[in-house]
Amino acid sequence: MKMKKLGLLLMLLCASFAMHAQELKKGDKLPDFQLKSSVYGDVSSADLKGKVVLVSLFATWCGPCQLELAEVQKMLWPKYKDNKDFVLLVIGREHTDEQLKAYNERKKFTFPLYPDPKREVFSLFAEKSIPRTYLFNKEGEAIYTSIGYEKEEFNHLMNTIEEALK
Repeated sequence: MKMKKLGLLLMLLCASFAMHAQELKKGDKLPDFQLKSSVYGDVSSADLKGKVVLVSLFATWCGPCQLELAEVQKMLWPKYKDNKDFVLLVIGREHTDEQLKAYNERKKFTFPLYPDPKREVFSLFAEKSIPRTYLFNKEGEAIYTSIGYEKEEFNHLMNTIEEALK
């Protein structure tokens, strides 16, 4: 009888871990979330219906994140910032508004940076590893996901955004 109880307990623990170790993947829906920023205002997933949404998860200390955000500033943001069907959400994992404001003053990025000090939004997308990028089509379905940064992959993202906006 003890073995059955132990087996059941192990199954429950594994199931619990699997639920918490979720990774958002292609075809998944945009999670429900709320971002609060005293600098850029609040935004929720409900505000994004019918839009192509790019979610970029980063940290100020992450080298590959710096490379990716530099490309966002140079190539992506100038091209799409005025497109009413496109929304860019750059979310600082474990960062506050104040930290992101100081970071942005150094980096001179012109796109908004949203804080996620307790990983509440990040945890809806992944457990670990940054940078993370997710592109959602107008129906709110993930059509592109990536972990890390590679120049070739960023070019693929740009093409995917273009297709999604058609």
